[in-house]
Amino acid sequence: MPAMRTRPAARRLYARRTTAAASGLAALAGALVLGGGTAHAAPPTPPDAATVRGYLAELKVSPEGSMDGYSRAKFPHWATQSGECNTREVVLKRDGENVQQDAKCAAVSGTWASPYDGATWHDAQDIDIDHIVPLAQAWRSGANAWTTEQRKAFANDLTRPQLIAVTDRVNQAKGDKDPAQWMPPLNSYACTYAQMWVTVKHHYKLTVDSAEKEKLAAVLKGC
Repeated sequence: MPAMRTRPAARRLYARRTTAAASGLAALAGALVLGGGTAHAAPPTPPDAATVRGYLAELKVSPEGSMDGYSRAKFPHWATQSGECNTREVVLKRDGENVQQDAKCAAVSGTWASPYDGATWHDAQDIDIDHIVPLAQAWRSGANAWTTEQRKAFANDLTRPQLIAVTDRVNQAKGDKDPAQWMPPLNSYACTYAQMWVTVKHHYKLTVDSAEKEKLAAVLKGC
């Protein structure tokens, strides 16, 4: 995950919604999909809970592997998508509202609603692009055996629900933890998060450990 950035405490409190408004926003974000040239606050929508429960049953259960040999450099991320735009800037545009970009595709203004915690931000520097299944988690779940090109595809996947714009400090708290160790602070996003996680692991044939599978099953049971 990106290194912690220090900013004035006042910025961290900027433009937060009430709890009720945040819950409603998170529910809305889970329903929106990308379409045309309009930005919507959501990555690709995962399959429904019933389908994902089936995916979970198909995942191989195995203890997490070693971090030996791991490096973020082995997952070339923020690859160029088109012109001056890399994956990060594409996700910032997709997941924000009224996002304006400069000539180099960097987001210079906009509004981002983080579904993990319900916070709203107006500065792209307050936003991290989270890998739903973190790179180090993927490494311990089978990606250590992939080629560099396969890991690059995983780290820049815009087709599956693998990348999402969220509050940076929340993403940093998540680190490389799995759902047995960390879930989004906003409980109303638990189902969507679990569905996204399982969808990604299923597509890439990554393993789950027993505690991870148990937590995911418990969350999905209530979805």
